[in-house]
Formats: sequence, structure tokens, C-alpha cells
Amino acid sequence: MAVSHVDDLAHQRGRVAQLEADLDIAAKRDRLGELRERAAEPGLWDDTDHARRVTTELSRVEAELRRFESLVDRLDDLEVLEQLATEEGDDASVAEVTSGLSEVQAELDRLEVGTMLSGEHDSSDAIVSVHAGEGGVDAMDWTQMLQRMYLRWAEQRGYGAEVYDQSYGEEAGLKSSTFEIQGPDAYGWLSAEHGVHRLVRISPFDSQARRQTSFALVDVVPVLPEVDQDVDVPEEDIRVDVYRSSGPGGQSVNTTDSAVRITHLPTGIVVSCQNEKSQHQNKAVALRVLKVKLAELERRKREEELDELRGAVQNVGFGSQIRSYVMHPYQMVKDLRSEFETGNVQQVLDGDLDELLEAELRRRVREAAEQE
Repeated sequence: MAVSHVDDLAHQRGRVAQLEADLDIAAKRDRLGELRERAAEPGLWDDTDHARRVTTELSRVEAELRRFESLVDRLDDLEVLEQLATEEGDDASVAEVTSGLSEVQAELDRLEVGTMLSGEHDSSDAIVSVHAGEGGVDAMDWTQMLQRMYLRWAEQRGYGAEVYDQSYGEEAGLKSSTFEIQGPDAYGWLSAEHGVHRLVRISPFDSQARRQTSFALVDVVPVLPEVDQDVDVPEEDIRVDVYRSSGPGGQSVNTTDSAVRITHLPTGIVVSCQNEKSQHQNKAVALRVLKVKLAELERRKREEELDELRGAVQNVGFGSQIRSYVMHPYQMVKDLRSEFETGNVQQVLDGDLDELLEAELRRRVREAAEQE
């Protein structure tokens, strides 16, 4: 006798209905119509800032609705397949329903966690900076591995990504990297990554194949649409340096001094951009990133977190990490805040971060509830 999934399907259908209310899908559909009308206006690009805000929000709302509607369609298909399996006693169809239910449940779990992202800036895009800490060339290699991990995560989610600056190590890897992740709730998800990440492995750079521990700092700030208007950066507060873009090993990848580095003198914040074709474009992007970082700095000051932030930046080494990635003598990734762990290190490094992110977000929600 074929196993019935009727009750399980009904339960998941109830979760979908609750999720539809929590996400206010009806309002999002109305908003989508408004945004499409605005995007079709002939003079939209007369104001590039306004056009960017409209098209960015449009892509976000489209992605959110597409993800929800895909889930609903999948559940509809499973209910039809369950009915056929019951009528015909088809074990293969029963197995397909079982597998499909697991996928639907996992996607529902992820979308439900997404409803926890109710912070002021959680819906924003994110600027991620990764800096090599203790560990020499291994730490620089680790920095490049982390950059790849986040870019792969973004790709798997259908998010956009743009690398603004990479400072290459003399032997291998990256001293630092700054890139933007663009997509629904990008900052809300990636805010869980802020902190020191520790890697333990057999060093590929050690001729004696000894075990090496390396550290890298990940900094995540939200991209605020209004930041250009709200943050004033006087010319006398910045130093602008221009240089030639460089690649691995310090080799020049540009014959002109088009790369730009801006130092904010009052805070010491340094941002660079070498991704654009002209010096003017690189300066504009670097200034935008600087304003985002200054806005976030002010926000953290208001929340009395600046001292902690500075401490984390100054101590990128043992005892300050939020997560450990162990590749030798065993395989494990463990988040030290949520206590979540997995043995599939390579899968995580290939961008499969959702379970780690979800565990930390759930921990934050529990902690907030306990403090109320």
C-alpha cells in the first residue's frame, strides 16, 4: 500500500498560507505593478539616481514574488502527483512526492527565516570587505577563499555582485577585497557574517606540509539609497591617491593611473576602487563606498557598538573568531555563536551558507525574545 502524504501536504499548504500573510504578497503584487509602470516611463533615466532606485526595487520585488510563486507551483504539482500516486499505487511517484516535500519544507524554512529580517536596513544591498589577519600568506589565501565563498553564495541565490577593489598578496591570495552584493535582504542575511573567520588546514605554502591556522576579518555594511544625500564628506577631510590597477603578484593590469584610493582623515577609513575604466568613475564608486561606511559607523555609534567594532578590527586572530573552518585533522565548520556545525567544509566554501546563516538569525531572534 502506497504511503499517503495528504497530511504532510496539508501542513505545508498551511505554512504557505501563513507565509503569504507574513510576506504581504498581495501588497507586493500591487507594488510590482506600480514599479513596472514607473520603469516604463519615457523620462525615467533623466534622473539616474531615481531610476536606479526604481529598477533596484523592481528587481527585488520580482525576485521575492518569483521565489514565493515557484514554491506555490511546486506544492500544487506535488498535490496532483500525490493524487495520481494514490489512485495508481505508483511507488515511483510516491518517492517523488517524498523527495519534493523535503525540498518544499527546506525552502519554506528559508523563507520563514527571511521574515525574521525586519531590521531597519535588512532589506538593503550589502558591501562586504574581507581583510587578511594573522597567518601570513595563508591568511591572504584564506581571504581570497572567503571572497569566492560569498560570490558563489550570491550567484546561487540569483543576486548580483560587483567587485570594487582587490589588493593582491605578493605570493598568493588577497590582502583585502571589497565587493557589493545586490539582492533582496542581502544585508539582513550577510550581517551574520560580520566578524573574524578562522581556517585550520595543512598549508599549501609550507614545504613541510605543517598545519596552519589563518584568520580573516569580514566587515558587512548596508547600502542605503539615501546615503549620498545624507552623508557630507568635505574635500578637506579626504586624501585621494591614484595608482595603476594591479593584479596577482603586483603586475600592472592598466597602463594609466585610473585606480583610486580615498582615505577619510578623521576616521582613518580607507576605500579603493579599480574596477571601473576611468579615474573619474573609480573615484565616484570609492566615494560612494566611503559614504556607506561612514553612515554605518554613525549608526554603530548610536548603538554604542563602535568600541567593539574597533576591537574586532584590531584583533583579527585567535580568540576573536565567530566561526571556525577546520580541514585538518578532521572536516568541520562550526559557528561559535549559534553552535551550528556541519562536516561538509567544501560545500560551505562553495557558497552553501544558508544553514549557517539561518542558525545565526534564529539565535538572534531567540536572544532578542529572551531580553524582552
